[in-house]
Amino acid sequence: MEDRLQLLVEAVVDYGIFLLDTEGHVVSWNSGAQKLKGWRKDEILGKHFSIFYPPEAVATGWPDEELRRAARDGRFEDEGWRVRKDGTRFWANVVITALREPGGGGALTGFAKVTRDLTERRAHEEALRTSEERFRLLVDSVRDHAIFMLDRDGKVQSWNPAAEAIHDQPAEQAIGLQFRMLFSPPEREAGRPEAILEQARIHGRTEDEGWRQREDGTRFWAKSVVTAVYGRSGEPLGFAVVTQDLSQQRRMEDLERSSRRLNDFIALLAHELRNPLAPIRNGVTLMQMDKTLSPPLVKVRDIIDRQLAQLTRLVDDLLDVSRLTTGKITLRPERVDIAEIVRHSVETVRPLIDARRHELHVDVPAHAGLLVEGDPTRLAQVLQNLLVNAAKYTPDGGRISLSARRAGNDAEVIVHDNGRGIAAQDLDRIFELFAQGETAPGAFPDSGLGVGLALARQLVRLHGGRMMARSAGVGQGAEFSFRIPLAKGL
Repeated sequence: MEDRLQLLVEAVVDYGIFLLDTEGHVVSWNSGAQKLKGWRKDEILGKHFSIFYPPEAVATGWPDEELRRAARDGRFEDEGWRVRKDGTRFWANVVITALREPGGGGALTGFAKVTRDLTERRAHEEALRTSEERFRLLVDSVRDHAIFMLDRDGKVQSWNPAAEAIHDQPAEQAIGLQFRMLFSPPEREAGRPEAILEQARIHGRTEDEGWRQREDGTRFWAKSVVTAVYGRSGEPLGFAVVTQDLSQQRRMEDLERSSRRLNDFIALLAHELRNPLAPIRNGVTLMQMDKTLSPPLVKVRDIIDRQLAQLTRLVDDLLDVSRLTTGKITLRPERVDIAEIVRHSVETVRPLIDARRHELHVDVPAHAGLLVEGDPTRLAQVLQNLLVNAAKYTPDGGRISLSARRAGNDAEVIVHDNGRGIAAQDLDRIFELFAQGETAPGAFPDSGLGVGLALARQLVRLHGGRMMARSAGVGQGAEFSFRIPLAKGL
């Protein structure tokens, strides 16, 4: 029987099986031990088993501690680094069993030691731990998506930093919380959380958008993707949830819808207001042709004429707002001389300038050759807007200068006044839609909608140019200029 047992031990090649005496010296050595550790039987017999341990373990007395514990408890098991004959290390599982004389409490006769090489398994475990750590770091580094796990009953099992920020709830409070508690009360009452998890169970994955609730009771609009998670054998483990806060996007979409509705309303309103303006204008024109009107009627007629002109300008502004915000402004380009644009614009604005008793100086060199490819009507609209603003925001008897020149490959038009000026912080804001400044004392009342400069800059941009504003400050005048590329060949 002993011979058969010895043959069995010798036949084992995947385990190192050998005996130690009571002091830890090797007294037997199977083929598995030789394969595992590299020593032949004649080389190792009589050696102390501490030769199998790294120097740092020997220095701490760990081999003797293993024997002491095995002797005390009857058996000792450990995992750690061991050393082969060639000095290489391997990760081993070691079981040491104390051997005693037959009978209860017999004297210690030695130890049986079984060693197994677990290096490959440990490498797999380390790789798995590394992969899990990398995945954890990846999940924790995500800042705009809440990522967390639920168990099969819908309780939170993990909670990344983004989940803390989005749901405004620390991990220690969220762990163990029911999934349904993340929803608003109306959705909880409707059974929405349970329905989402059930859909994920049935289909493996489901998407949902709706209101979620934070710890403080505030709500946010969220998009969630819930995925059922299964083990290797197919058993359900729980759910992975990825939630994104779409509150800002939802607000932007609401604003876009409101903007579209507003633009539609403005366009409809402008067209409806424009229809009665034509017959009123015709009526005023007929009254102007009648030389027999009494002075009171003439005064009334002139009031109607002025207010009609103002109303017409407001309606035109409304239409331009609609075209500007919807991108429907179109140009009819042709080769046009900037000098002609200047002449036409000055003629149009001259009555306002004269009414304010302003001094206007125009400097456009003769035969300057400032030809551009542009829409003459829209370019005149730009320049007229700048001249009207200069007249409105300059006290009576002010000075306005208008000049045009060649600047490289561009034609540059400059309008300068000595009026109220512009504060430094308002230089960019004045080009915003509906932006208006406060009317300065003595300035022409501003009854427009505040779209002129925004429209003018957009028209210049459509011509491939740019518009700028300069001012030394309040009360120190202002300068507006725009540049447009010269026609090709110039």
